[in-house]
Amino acid sequence: MREDGSREDGSREAGRPVDPAEVAREICLRQLAVRPRTRTELAAALRRRGIAPEVAAEVLDRYGEVGMVDDRAFASAWISSRHHGKGLARRALAGELRRKGVDSELVDEALDELGPDTEAETARGLVARRLRAERPGRPDATFRRLVGMLARKGYPAGLAIQVVKEAMAQWDGADEVADALDADAVEAEIVEALQAEAAPTEVRPD
Repeated sequence: MREDGSREDGSREAGRPVDPAEVAREICLRQLAVRPRTRTELAAALRRRGIAPEVAAEVLDRYGEVGMVDDRAFASAWISSRHHGKGLARRALAGELRRKGVDSELVDEALDELGPDTEAETARGLVARRLRAERPGRPDATFRRLVGMLARKGYPAGLAIQVVKEAMAQWDGADEVADALDADAVEAEIVEALQAEAAPTEVRPD
């Protein structure tokens, strides 16, 4: 049956009225079959398909009661997956979750699981892997490229510069490059890039 209550061949079940709540549930289940969703994402999907707000709220409330929609669990799982899988830092993760409609309080709560030591260790691992794949070249170009890589993943400028400086300690000229970098300027570039990524967009399904 399609979302509007019709069969795949275009006909409707004889004598059976379309139940908006049933249609809403089917839409949600199809969304959740792809991946976990936030309440905001599901609400957007229902709105695009013309489900009345009161029907959507009722269905989403019920799914929340039974644990099928849980923004707290979603945030925790998202942070674990994206940090360990993509190496994203707290700031980038917070931006992603807020764009998915997760409440700021829940975002902060979930980010508490990712401490500064863990974040720094992940940054070191990212730099070490990239350095192993780097072709020998100018230290200043390599240094800036590595700092830029960490910046795009949301790491603070001070941490990014320090981690790269430590990793390139044996490279001639690396210390001079690090000392010449303006951490405030790098930080401003990071904030600008993250703000551009966070520009309001409609929440769409995958």
